[in-house]
Amino acid sequence: MYTVAVGTAFVAQHFLTVPDCGPENELHSHVYGLDVAFEGSELDEHGYLLDVEEIEAEIDEIEARYRDETLNDLPEFEGLNPSVEHFSRIVAESIAETTPTDRLDAITVTVSEDDVARAAYTLTP
Repeated sequence: MYTVAVGTAFVAQHFLTVPDCGPENELHSHVYGLDVAFEGSELDEHGYLLDVEEIEAEIDEIEARYRDETLNDLPEFEGLNPSVEHFSRIVAESIAETTPTDRLDAITVTVSEDDVARAAYTLTP
């Protein structure tokens, strides 16, 4: 199984909507880390699972979408607690919509909000 991964980091804001989260219930910023891993067992005629430059362009678009935004205000988070769990799923689904998945077995998106806490979502196209 081959894995190709790309990562980035950006600042965005959110506030948790579940009760009794203390300061997390107030608007605050995180330097979110975003790592996207693609897995598959077959390479193309050039020896690539996916073209890294194409992946980087897609990750740049995702970073631009969320950088300096308040997650709570975005339509994809409507009615959701903007946790890293939801964030990782939302990004994975977005990537799956625009990435050729014919040779992929899985896309895993990991979102971290600090040096300790992170969540991942694996989508099997």
